[in-house]
Amino acid sequence: MKILVTGGVGFIGSHTVVELDKAGFEPVIIDNLYNSDLEVLKGIKQITGKDFPFYNIDCNDIEKIRSLFEKEKFDGVIHFAAYKAVGESVDKPLDYYENNLISLLVLLRVMKEFNVKNFVFSSSCTVYGQPDKLPVTELTPRKPATSPYGNTKAIAEDIIRDHVYSAPGIKAICLRYFNPIGAHESALIGELPNGVPSNLVPFITQTAAGLRESLTVFGDDYDTPDGTCIRDFIHVLDLANAHVKALELLNEKQDSDYYDVFNVGTGEGYTVLELINTFQEVNGVKLNYTIGPRREGDVEKIYAQSDKVNNIMKWKAEKTMAEALRDAWNWQLKITPKK
Repeated sequence: MKILVTGGVGFIGSHTVVELDKAGFEPVIIDNLYNSDLEVLKGIKQITGKDFPFYNIDCNDIEKIRSLFEKEKFDGVIHFAAYKAVGESVDKPLDYYENNLISLLVLLRVMKEFNVKNFVFSSSCTVYGQPDKLPVTELTPRKPATSPYGNTKAIAEDIIRDHVYSAPGIKAICLRYFNPIGAHESALIGELPNGVPSNLVPFITQTAAGLRESLTVFGDDYDTPDGTCIRDFIHVLDLANAHVKALELLNEKQDSDYYDVFNVGTGEGYTVLELINTFQEVNGVKLNYTIGPRREGDVEKIYAQSDKVNNIMKWKAEKTMAEALRDAWNWQLKITPKK
């Protein structure tokens, strides 16, 4: 089966391409390289031994997307391509709404035109806002998002659901990610942000490697054991594998209007300081960090209940936070220029 992977040169997308190949799918990658690098394709080839088709295309360009669908004859789509920085979305909300929602509408329209039935969407636990009760389940009520980024994910879920029930033949799964970290164990691909990282772990690894002077922990006065935010940190390879399981489930479903959402997390919550301490212990590295004020848009604490994804998709997180932090550091060591 030929699968279009949008944002396939990005962090989660690149690892998913590797897992798709391992499972016998044929990935085709598109990416506009806004926050990714072509070097990633070399890493994918070293791991898989294959050159997968790659197109430098923006998902907002409906004519180019339409031409691609006409050429490649896809059996399904995994949609990663989006702006994803919580803080930046607060500063640039219109950019986030325009990019993240129009690209989705373009893909759904073209999928309908070409009768492509299977769609997996990269959603987020940010749709829960600050939940009243933990852990969150798929039945936990969604709340108003704490950032425009999170709101684009909630709106996208509604668009996909409404489209599925209005267009017989389309089947879709929205995966609500928690906090992906780590890298491929080969250290051939990993998280490679352009400019200043917006995610915690690459900022940690860059600080440990001497590329950043110091890491700022945003807030130590939350209602948590050490005052820092609590997150559910999941190894990116486990998350990538969840996309394979989602496609397999869609293939099994005969319902022409199947739609569902799944939490994809470990079911364990750790504070930011616990993650920092684990990184130092696992890698034998001392990290220079300071405590700063809270950051607008951050949720205090959230972690998943994973029963639904475990039982229905037959998926379970296998790797530990320590393994993820070891892999992330090995990746950083590989890409850091030697002094």
